[in-house]
Amino acid sequence: MFKKVITACILSFYTVFSAQQVRPAKSSEIYRDLKTLKNLPKVLYLAAHPDDENTGLLSWLINDQNVETGYLSLTRGDGGQNLLGTEQGAALGLIRTHELLEARKLDGAQQFFTRAIDFGFSKNTTDTFKQWDENSIIADVVWVIRKFRPDVIICRFPPTAAAGHGQHAASAVVAEKAFKLAGDKNAFPNQLKYVNVWQPKRILWNTFRFGSVNTTAENQLKVTVGQYDAQLGMGYGELAGLSRSLHKSQGAGTQSVAGIKTEYFSHVAGEPAKSTLFDGINKTWTKEGNTDIDQSLDKIISSFNFNNPDRSLPALLALRKKVLALKDSDLKKDKIKSLDQIILSCAGFMGEVVTNQAEAVAGESHNFRLNVISRAENPVVLENVKWLSQSENFNRKLSKDSLITIQHQIQIPADAALTEPYWLAKPAKDAATFSVPNDTLVGLPEAESPLNVLLDLKIGSEKFKVKLPLSFKKLDPVRGDVVEALRIIPALELKFTQPLYLVKENEDLHLSLNVKINSDKKFNNGKVNLMYNGERLGGGDLKSVNGKDVTIDYIIPKAKLASIKSNQLQLDANFIADGITYNKKQVLIQYPHLPSLQYFAPATVAVMKGDIQTKVKNVGYVQGAGDFIPEFLRIAGIQVDVLKDEDFYGNLDESGGSQNKLSQYDAIVLGIRANNTEKKLGRWMPFLWSYVKAGGNLVMQYNTNQDTTLDQLGMYNFSIANKRVTEENAEVKFLNPNHKLLNFPNKITSNDFKGWVQERGAYFPAQWDAAYEPLFEMHDTGEESLQGSTLYTKYGKGNFIYTPLAFFRQLPAGNVGAARLFLNFLSAQKN
Repeated sequence: MFKKVITACILSFYTVFSAQQVRPAKSSEIYRDLKTLKNLPKVLYLAAHPDDENTGLLSWLINDQNVETGYLSLTRGDGGQNLLGTEQGAALGLIRTHELLEARKLDGAQQFFTRAIDFGFSKNTTDTFKQWDENSIIADVVWVIRKFRPDVIICRFPPTAAAGHGQHAASAVVAEKAFKLAGDKNAFPNQLKYVNVWQPKRILWNTFRFGSVNTTAENQLKVTVGQYDAQLGMGYGELAGLSRSLHKSQGAGTQSVAGIKTEYFSHVAGEPAKSTLFDGINKTWTKEGNTDIDQSLDKIISSFNFNNPDRSLPALLALRKKVLALKDSDLKKDKIKSLDQIILSCAGFMGEVVTNQAEAVAGESHNFRLNVISRAENPVVLENVKWLSQSENFNRKLSKDSLITIQHQIQIPADAALTEPYWLAKPAKDAATFSVPNDTLVGLPEAESPLNVLLDLKIGSEKFKVKLPLSFKKLDPVRGDVVEALRIIPALELKFTQPLYLVKENEDLHLSLNVKINSDKKFNNGKVNLMYNGERLGGGDLKSVNGKDVTIDYIIPKAKLASIKSNQLQLDANFIADGITYNKKQVLIQYPHLPSLQYFAPATVAVMKGDIQTKVKNVGYVQGAGDFIPEFLRIAGIQVDVLKDEDFYGNLDESGGSQNKLSQYDAIVLGIRANNTEKKLGRWMPFLWSYVKAGGNLVMQYNTNQDTTLDQLGMYNFSIANKRVTEENAEVKFLNPNHKLLNFPNKITSNDFKGWVQERGAYFPAQWDAAYEPLFEMHDTGEESLQGSTLYTKYGKGNFIYTPLAFFRQLPAGNVGAARLFLNFLSAQKN
């Protein structure tokens, strides 16, 4: 850890501000920040995933106790499900990272991460540390502790089964070990090039009541939270509900609950707390030997004018000189950053550097607008502007409330890196650990923009440096002004027009590749290569590319495909021109509650090859949470209609048959968690049962027990439990190998359960009516066998199948066996 040779941190005491816009905080937020500046303790809250954090406690610590607080989530939530769209894995982790950042904007906490990847549910710490490198994660947590310097660490979970998830329990194990090592100079000594050792006072466990699990006790340390805050206009529990509800991809909408409540804490290590979280911790500057700073802050806080915060500037500038004189360099760097943010906010300073387009290519020049304004009576002076590489002196006073706009042509550096998250810039180290190009980035939610205009400001006699990232600004007719980071993209991108292809034995593979030109550069005598394991399977010369967006069709002959023994292929595409290789595709994620998110993936495509048979032509689909299966079925040549209200209405005849649209479908599929997300399912379900009774085939994927629409999902009762098989290679026993679902149109064998990813399935039924026949038996190592992974019953003339197997993960991954089995389920009525 921390063995790479990298550029040392700049140790000057200019504060560098970096955001898409530097904007002044509200008066109430400035006032809170002043009180936080007066309080020296810090708290680090630690858990495993986005949404694990106790937002009620965070809100109270920041807004009531005025204590600087951070949340360290070991992972970015990559292994969860997505209620918004089809993103999984790294893309979902990116979404959840920014949902956390949006939540932190509300509650005021800071956000940190480690390199750990959320690989899905695990049942205990043994399972978790088979995937996670425990020492590596401990090193990352030690780094965050040494950088953030908390006095108190609070864990959300215990290291026991009461945590409910192996990664939850592992977060407590890692936290305690890191707590004990952070102050040891012999632990991870390479970190000490950049940070000093730091020993927090204590580590506690924030005990809880989750459902039937109650880990609180009256002999534990108790804290009252949730109080009303007039400056917020709500209680901290209400603020917590708003913050937590921003985890939209998880469907984590939470009530904003008014009124006080009690939080409980159990001692883990360090000096025990008897009456408060901060027992024995120096809370004031006076106890640190800086009485004059305490006194200055008392006067600034008591005289703060909410309508005219700039009146505090003379006292704040004088205070800044005292902070800069501190001998403790770590404390000085930390507090001068907070103080300078307060000063700029009191000055009402806003700055941005914007252009009219969202994307740019390295080497191009674009016109940008620098907008700056100050609202202070005493003028802010714009001394100098550094336009990436060129400096320009101004020495211009910013008149109160008068916007200054300066136009400037800026050339994007030819070596500018593509805009993408630092943890996705390189292939992951393994399935459970991200590769980080620069070890000092560890902990950060995202890296600072490398493309900045640097302003030199002078307020009074004090000087400030302000970084303004190159940004894109537009007027959205619904959202108003939208300001986002300028995204650097490659001059040329490649992308297959489908996310996967199916090709049968003895057939040529027909595929299409989209070539997208993002610049005015001429690409002459280029060559497209379609590769498999380093071998060229096809492609062609491209003497010139006409237009910005070209789609080219290719055929890979069956003879070449036959020479490849695997039935699951990954093809790679690249374009070579003028000695430069282009092999990236843009992944752009856009949701209304988040900024535009971008990363780049290799131009690859999954190919399913072999005996994949289907006997259905038309499928109706009830949309659930984000699910790739409708697209997979269309790729397989099946007509898929997403069902709507009007498709269900019709008269039922005397025999119970449906006269509505449903009868035209060979099968109807319910998307994952449809009972949790589709609130019309209650009135649709009788029509679906009638469809089955009349001879239809209904396939239902997994649901959870949270926020359900229906109590009874099937024609005969079954009860869903939190039963799952997390080992993706767990042995599968066929309970009736001759069952039609295992033999038509594809003969299913144990080979079809090879190569699965992340898990076999989740939320298996625990009990079911005798009318159901289970098809499989499977279990995780050392656990009881489960038979609820697929239930089948005949109902009237038709078939009903409930399958919580993780097809929604396997099919995007190109797993042929999972595809064959799922197509068998759809073909049940054809047998």
